[in-house]
Amino acid sequence: MKTLSPLCLFGDLVNTVNCQRALLKSKRREVQTGLILGMIHMLPITKVAENVGIADKYLESYGKYMAKIDLAIHEELGERKGKLILVTATTPTPAGEGKTTNSIGLSMAMNALGYKTVVTLREPSLGPVFGVKGGAAGGGKSQVFPFEKINLLFTSDFPAISAAHNLLSAMIDNHIHQGNELDIDVRRIYWPRTVDMNDRALRNVVVGLGGRVNGFPREDRFVITAASEIMAILALATDYDDLKNRLGNILVARTRKLKEVHARDLKAQGAMAVLLRDALKPNLVQTSEGTPAIIHAGPFANIAHGTNSVVATDLALRLFDYVVIEAGFGADLGAEKFINIVTRAGGFRPDAVVIVTSIRALKNHGDGVLENGFPNLEKHVENIENFGLPSVIALNRFPGDTNKEIEQLREFCVSRGWRMEVSEVFAKGSEGGKDLATAVIEALEKPSEIHYTYDLKDDLKTKIKKLAIQVYGADGVTFSGSAKSEIRSLEKRGYGELPICVAKTQFSLSDNKRLKGRPTGFKVDVRGAAVSAGAGFVIVYMGDVMLMPGLPETPAAVGMDIDSSGNITGVF
Repeated sequence: MKTLSPLCLFGDLVNTVNCQRALLKSKRREVQTGLILGMIHMLPITKVAENVGIADKYLESYGKYMAKIDLAIHEELGERKGKLILVTATTPTPAGEGKTTNSIGLSMAMNALGYKTVVTLREPSLGPVFGVKGGAAGGGKSQVFPFEKINLLFTSDFPAISAAHNLLSAMIDNHIHQGNELDIDVRRIYWPRTVDMNDRALRNVVVGLGGRVNGFPREDRFVITAASEIMAILALATDYDDLKNRLGNILVARTRKLKEVHARDLKAQGAMAVLLRDALKPNLVQTSEGTPAIIHAGPFANIAHGTNSVVATDLALRLFDYVVIEAGFGADLGAEKFINIVTRAGGFRPDAVVIVTSIRALKNHGDGVLENGFPNLEKHVENIENFGLPSVIALNRFPGDTNKEIEQLREFCVSRGWRMEVSEVFAKGSEGGKDLATAVIEALEKPSEIHYTYDLKDDLKTKIKKLAIQVYGADGVTFSGSAKSEIRSLEKRGYGELPICVAKTQFSLSDNKRLKGRPTGFKVDVRGAAVSAGAGFVIVYMGDVMLMPGLPETPAAVGMDIDSSGNITGVF
């Protein structure tokens, strides 16, 4: 099995530059028997649990290095005691700016400084793993392990979510085939099917072809599992009773007399909950330095709410003094949804925020000129300040970043009164994140009071306008005819006081990925709205965002392989 040398991966800056070039060129990261190039000594998961006070009776092991945590542990835990540190970012490039790597590295650095800390992350989706962005297990000396198992199916939570979702799809079509006692209008079936893979050919399909024995022909569609309402429900449910109640509340269709049909009307919620029984239990793994990591659920932040589960966060806050939690993409997406949706569902709030940025991202938003990208950073910091939360800027250092560029950014931050620290956790692990960790500890001492973007009693249009103007920086909102009709219908049916979850591009503060930097003088285009009644929010569709991504011209899948001994290569 060919590998890059340890010197290349973890050596001085020159060697790190060469290593990064090699990684980018081949898009591969090689892991063997749970060890990265033989340099990481993994602890048995029972030892990781023991070190943080999780009794063996609450562990359900998946091999030596992964385990689920039984929800019965709550019976022995005290009140929440931890401080919550939210990690977000500026507007990213397609490859991402290293939020996961820096979340992991920050947790390790805080532990190295003597603070009992855990990192809580989302589970990777196979779509990005086999697509272009890669997995979600960190990189370099700041990873979670076992790296490949986490990126590839993990403890089967995603398959369980897909199965529960598609069981409901099957029960809908079976109900119609067996006589349609509920009088479901096949033109008003809202529930799609799902698969955890980027497959554009499944965006719009026809099912039920082949005669009466194969059901009733109708149009259907697929969404990626990360965008499934089941994923959102799993991530927001607080316990098994809440899970089952939310599953029963899923709006699946309407009748020919426009009466709503929910999953509970099909008596589907019990069986769906059975499939999700183990999936509701958070997963315990470890970082490259043995720091515990709780990884659970995986909603995307551009088309869903973008944070790990309420169950995992609640558990972490009871077990640890400090909890690092990652929210997807920029402060206009994951952080906004964490504030306006997740904190309300979970009854907790962040105590401080880390905003990850990079020289390459700022250049990308400045047409190649670093200082021209500063307004993008400025808007994300303003958003966090408007949420009432103290923040620290983490510059994720890449090998090509020059000292001159770093000092230029530092001077800008100092001129605005912002704390910025360089993070080198990719190349140095915890040692490269100690300055950032110290800054975060200091930020946690500052007073904070969470401010929501909108009141739940605001009507849906008002919520959308407040979000667009205050968070995105838009001048206003335009609503298509169908969006206006859908919003009126949702409010008439009693969904007007739910929070909103905007589906839009992650590559711009606007709804148009071509508008870089900090765009001004624009309006966002709302093209539709729908309710996720089980999850408890209204989805607002902006621009041309898709709920089923497609693969790139050269997907990462083409570089993956397995040898005769079962060693995997090419997963990154």
